[in-house]
Amino acid sequence: MFMGERNVPVADNRVFVGVYVCRNCNSKIRVSNPKLLRLNKVKCRKCGSRVLRPKHKELRKLKA
Repeated sequence: MFMGERNVPVADNRVFVGVYVCRNCNSKIRVSNPKLLRLNKVKCRKCGSRVLRPKHKELRKLKA
């Protein structure tokens, strides 16, 4: 196992499932119902944009 590797599925669900990032201001928004996201009813609290993306799940290298 490497230093930045995740292997706890409970923690992954808490961090990534239902979390989206605004494409304009990069703020995180938690959405409990993904159907609302598809219907374009969720907007960013910070800038008001409706353009969101899922939070990236790939591991990033740690700065040494």
